[in-house]
Amino acid sequence: MNITVAYALPTEQTLEEMEVPDGTTAEEAIAMSHLLEKYPEIDLTVNKVGVLGKLVAINNVLRDGDRVEIYRPLPKKPRDAHAVDDKKDRIRARKESRQSEVEG
Repeated sequence: MNITVAYALPTEQTLEEMEVPDGTTAEEAIAMSHLLEKYPEIDLTVNKVGVLGKLVAINNVLRDGDRVEIYRPLPKKPRDAHAVDDKKDRIRARKESRQSEVEG
């Protein structure tokens, strides 16, 4: 059966199209693709794996035409800049309010 193994970095994408035997798992297909050697930062205990955009277990048995995708961990979401500024403004206002109570 024909499958594709995909891995994408911000600046490049690698697609390995391969013929594999029936019953091949996602993990076996990734090993056969040699992407683990090409990209040593891939760690299948950390990186999630999907088939055609849907998360699957590493031992998921593939079907003809499947595209196995190795996902990179996403960076943690930066805090919303407005929320941070609002919090600073609230803290500043609270300090000013307390200071005026002490002085008054």
